[in-house]
Amino acid sequence: MIRMMPALFKTFPLLLALTSVFALGADLPRPVRQALGAAGIPQSSAHVVVQEVGGRTSLSVNARAAVNPASVMKLVTTYAALELLGPAYRWKTEAYVDGDDLVLRGYGDPKLDYESFWMLLRNLRGRGLRDIRGDLVLDRSYFGPVANGRVDNDVFRPYNVDPDALLVNFKSLRFVFIPENGGVRVFAEPSPPGLELLNALKMGEGSCPEGRAFRELIQASFQSAPPRAAFTGLYPAECGERDLNVALHSPEDYIAGMMRLLWAEMGGSWAGVVREGSASLAAQLVYTHESPPLAEVVRDINKFSNNVMARQLYLTLAAEMGGVPANPEHARHSVQQWLELKRIHAPELVIDNGSGLSRIERASASTIAALLQSAWRSRVMPEFVASLPVAAMDGTMRKRLIGEPVAGNAHIKTGLLQDARSIAGYVLDRHGRRHVVVMIVNHPRAGESQEAVDALLAWVYNGSRGRAGPRAGPPGGGPPGP
Repeated sequence: MIRMMPALFKTFPLLLALTSVFALGADLPRPVRQALGAAGIPQSSAHVVVQEVGGRTSLSVNARAAVNPASVMKLVTTYAALELLGPAYRWKTEAYVDGDDLVLRGYGDPKLDYESFWMLLRNLRGRGLRDIRGDLVLDRSYFGPVANGRVDNDVFRPYNVDPDALLVNFKSLRFVFIPENGGVRVFAEPSPPGLELLNALKMGEGSCPEGRAFRELIQASFQSAPPRAAFTGLYPAECGERDLNVALHSPEDYIAGMMRLLWAEMGGSWAGVVREGSASLAAQLVYTHESPPLAEVVRDINKFSNNVMARQLYLTLAAEMGGVPANPEHARHSVQQWLELKRIHAPELVIDNGSGLSRIERASASTIAALLQSAWRSRVMPEFVASLPVAAMDGTMRKRLIGEPVAGNAHIKTGLLQDARSIAGYVLDRHGRRHVVVMIVNHPRAGESQEAVDALLAWVYNGSRGRAGPRAGPPGGGPPGP
């Protein structure tokens, strides 16, 4: 016993320090607790991890519980895709002439938007194609059937659009509202043939609301067959120019409308119909359109939390890693194998569609923190970090923390569902140290937790170092990170 005492005394300071870490980590910082309390949210509903990059844990509260991470789940999908597919990966869309028919074969391009589809058709015209005597045949077989991914009953909202191997412009219309001569001009972009637009808006006074409240104020109503949009309410002058994105059409009808509109503008003719199918063995490949590189697509997904693009990317992982036709189970298996290779233990992880727009997806704050630590050491770190919104500057963080010291010093992915709000990313504190920060709130009043979340970011920036004991090396040994 006497021989053991020196060893015990040698390790006692470290044991005391570690006890201090976890004792202080048991409670949230006071500003965060106060903000949660003001919102009526108990501390037990907050799940938080703060760690120096490559180093110690400053704060760990309810970190291992499986919770709904909302759009923070996109970090799993985008980081996995950058590593498994590579930042330079590009999607393709092929155009074949098959007798009198034109066949378009899609491979899940998430960014086959209005301009890209115009360029695809423009290239066909440049190659001499003008009169299409047959049908427009859509080959969407790269993706298999997917379950309906709607999280609410608003079928016309673009975030509820399902993945499609040949998804053009998110099958959405952008309605633009412009105050003009005491009235309101409204137009749709694009404006496919057959769209009926009723504008009975009147200029009014008052503040200009956001989201659903704006749609209710202008009494927006829609129908798909035949496509119709009506606006009959008041339009506050304070709104200025606004726009509203709506998904009215089926994928087939949308492509048909876009084709008739753009092909005619290019001097071409087409009198056939749109139908499902594939190219025959005798078909001639005329043109292959390529998407922007994955690094650029990932930036759009994370900066603006684009759910449809994330789901397209998730199924692309399934097709590339598990085979065609892609299905979500292939993607889940591929991501799980990749996490194991990265030595990220995540037994609680449940991935539904990879976007976070789901009621069943689950992750813990500790798993998301481990993912961010791994990403910082990865060869794709520059592309991954650059995809995250910068506080007070761009993306979903553009209007948050403006004028605060942490502005410009935090790369943060946000998430928001009815009962969940989340953030995850990196904060460079005022001492020049970088931290991984994760906070997930699951509660019926989670939407009111933004002040608490922002208070955590401010606390980290102001220097949490030293509040939770001495610095410890990363798990598994090795020197502390920068």
